[in-house]
Amino acid sequence: MRLYACLAFFTGCALILSPVNESCGPGRGYGKRRPQRKLTPLSYKQFSPNVAEKTLGASGRYEGKITRNSERFKELTPNYNPDIIFKDEENTGADRLMTQRCKDKLNSLAISVMNLWPGVKLRVTEGWDEDGHHSEESLHYEGRAVDITTSDRDRNKYGMLARLAVEAGFDWVHYESKAHVHCSVKSEHSVAAKTGGCFPGGARIITEGGVTKTMRDLRPGERVLASSGVDGRGELVYSEVLAFLDSDPEARKHFYVIGTEAGERLPLTAAHLLFVSEGNCSGWVAGSGLRAVFASDVQPGQCVVSAADGRGRLSRVAWVHIREERGVFAPLTRHGTVVVNGVLTSCYAVMDQHHLAHWAFAPLRALYSWVGPLGRRADGIHWYSSALYWIGTLLLDSERFHPWGVADPER
Repeated sequence: MRLYACLAFFTGCALILSPVNESCGPGRGYGKRRPQRKLTPLSYKQFSPNVAEKTLGASGRYEGKITRNSERFKELTPNYNPDIIFKDEENTGADRLMTQRCKDKLNSLAISVMNLWPGVKLRVTEGWDEDGHHSEESLHYEGRAVDITTSDRDRNKYGMLARLAVEAGFDWVHYESKAHVHCSVKSEHSVAAKTGGCFPGGARIITEGGVTKTMRDLRPGERVLASSGVDGRGELVYSEVLAFLDSDPEARKHFYVIGTEAGERLPLTAAHLLFVSEGNCSGWVAGSGLRAVFASDVQPGQCVVSAADGRGRLSRVAWVHIREERGVFAPLTRHGTVVVNGVLTSCYAVMDQHHLAHWAFAPLRALYSWVGPLGRRADGIHWYSSALYWIGTLLLDSERFHPWGVADPER
């Protein structure tokens, strides 16, 4: 009973504090099957969820126009579903091109339309736009938005069509016009929807005594090399692993690999925080202007903190690559930092302020100081991370979050 009371107390603390982080991206959906319920059509001009389209709780930021000649054009995939009618008034096939996430949701919606209205099909009037027909920063330019009707063009059906689109999993649905419903999805950047804030299973850490272990073999209660400073500029110390904020040994994810001139190769997901500085990389960490940035924002020429000499020295970033690896692990240490593959990193992700994230996790650190680490690594998202993420999406401006590292935790 004492433990349950303690958990309840610190859960309350987490909900009262302004939560700022979720360590390893979106949670994997779980829970009981929802009972069937009567669907209510959207009203004219209504949108769901009830936030602006390009905010965290909906489809997220605009990332730039995709053209046929751009590198990102490969992110678009054609949709040849025979149960969907594409208007394609340009006769170029553009309306069939969309991100994989948009395609998946659209195909799901097509089934719902046929089930509700036998003989009627889903119709797409606008998909990817390469001709500039939409407003500035429209998600149509990224293949993330579609305008839809039914094949019979019965406008009395469009309110329910919008509701079916919500149920199909579109991240934002707007009964925008008497003539169509607008739907959009979160980014399908080559890394975006596949990552959170973790390290792969083969990443290496140094435990007390100088023993090197892989991330998949690490357990709560072990002490690993980290930094004593909240801003990454403290002395290198051994810090206790309190818990794993996410753990999935079998998952395959895309990781940014940060390569340094000193030879370090640090793999971490796009939304994970890493300490960097600009300018001269020949000095010691203590006098540097370190700041925490997302791994996806790290650029060649910046400096990261190398722990190769046991003291913490700046090392210049030579290149950044992307590769797929197996396993996702996010250890939480008492100091909120950890040295991985010889480079000092944050334990936090998704939100752009390391020190605020460390503050938000203070109740969890206090809990483990009292009851101690559990001694085993439980797979899945940690309950505390889930609580912070949920409240954070309600209270914080989406600009504070990584544009790719957050998704609806129930999808």
